[in-house]
Amino acid sequence: MQTPTDSIITKEVLDSAMSHDSYMNLLNELMSQGKTTGNDQSEAMVGYGKMNVQRMKRLNKTIQLKPELEQALNELTRKITFLVITEGWCGDAAQNVPVFNKLLEHTDKIELKLILRDENLEVMDAFLTNGGRSIPKLIALDTATLEVIGTWGPRPEAAQFMVTEFRKIENGEYSEFVKEVQLWYARDKTLSMQNEIIDLFKAWNK
Repeated sequence: MQTPTDSIITKEVLDSAMSHDSYMNLLNELMSQGKTTGNDQSEAMVGYGKMNVQRMKRLNKTIQLKPELEQALNELTRKITFLVITEGWCGDAAQNVPVFNKLLEHTDKIELKLILRDENLEVMDAFLTNGGRSIPKLIALDTATLEVIGTWGPRPEAAQFMVTEFRKIENGEYSEFVKEVQLWYARDKTLSMQNEIIDLFKAWNK
């Protein structure tokens, strides 16, 4: 059964989306120009974008999927399109998009498409997190029907808890908090996200 959010993700949106390689090429090209994606081209945002390109390159080489996740991929019976809302300056996206990309090496049942948040606000606003335009946001679609079968994001539950707690602090030092979250990602080595994806596949593989 189609829901209001299903109609927002049209064939035109999907046709305009990027592959992972196209996304990386865009980020590299912008980085060579001293830019990042989005409207905010401040020194801080461009700096985040530059760091994130390096993070993604490293993760694309080093991520290893858990055997349980490989098994879940092998057991998929339906084709799923992963539409991911992202931006180059987003640290959470840099940590999580490579995991989505890694799945493609182990199955032909998943297609990955990426769109930029600030160029697709109608889609973004249909998939808010606690009222905010938090990214990355994964929207899982049945490839045949384009029905939305589930979402994930913007970050693993443990990291989301850190964000929730930080927002309770008055005048918290945001730059230091960002470093703390990135350290959590480094220690976690994508395992929390992989575990959550395993659980999602159990629900979506129907």
